[in-house]
Amino acid sequence: MTRIAIVGVAGRMGRTLVNAVQQDAEATLAGGIVEPGSSLVGADLGELSGQGKLGVAAVDSLAQIVDDVDVLIDFTTPQVTLSNLAICAEHGKRIVIGTTGLSDDELAELDGYRDRVPMVFAPNMSVGVNLTLKLLETAARALGDEGYDIEVIESHHRHKVDAPSGTALKMGEVMADAMARPLKEYGVFERVGQCGPRTDKEIGFATVRAGDIVGEHTVMFATEGERIEITHKASSRMTFAKGAVRAARWVSERPAGRYDMQDVIGLN
Repeated sequence: MTRIAIVGVAGRMGRTLVNAVQQDAEATLAGGIVEPGSSLVGADLGELSGQGKLGVAAVDSLAQIVDDVDVLIDFTTPQVTLSNLAICAEHGKRIVIGTTGLSDDELAELDGYRDRVPMVFAPNMSVGVNLTLKLLETAARALGDEGYDIEVIESHHRHKVDAPSGTALKMGEVMADAMARPLKEYGVFERVGQCGPRTDKEIGFATVRAGDIVGEHTVMFATEGERIEITHKASSRMTFAKGAVRAARWVSERPAGRYDMQDVIGLN
């Protein structure tokens, strides 16, 4: 039985993760963490997530419960995630990271723990999205040098703070790698005013933020006479939560290293 703790249990994703752990027969809820000084310290995690009492109280520091945890799941902010990663390294714990919006320096800091901490780091924990990444890799290899324009369109709820989404960027990276085109060189993230015609090799990104959209991503391969679209739509955060719990169980038996969901579901 994998003992899982969750960071950010006061938020929507945190509450969904609590429910996902409770639904998994091979996992148990070891704790939940809220912001330091939160009025929710001591609250029952079951009541926070709408399940009734579970007998597990919220705390405001991973250090308070780290000895009772096998794997931490963190879908928060870069600063919080890196702080928790350091604690996991110190105490020999594992971590699943779904946090997005990390800068290059923060990614380098995260990667510095790969020899000390077994971690799954992925911008999207959905099994469907990760299968989609494989499809995009195949499509990019077949179409990228054959005159097809590539555009990534992503939509999320109005509260999302980073853009493009981590998933959209990952899609771009997968396709760019398949075509040997560095995304930093060929990615186009803004078109405003007299920006000129599209170049042949660019990978374009468009972002929508509206309402309560959970997450939608479409990649368009378009050429004269035809258009191919590969789309993934998430209608519930439970999709991501179940993937994260699956990743937690998987990484609980792995040595130190940086893994992603492609490893978890056996596509690498």
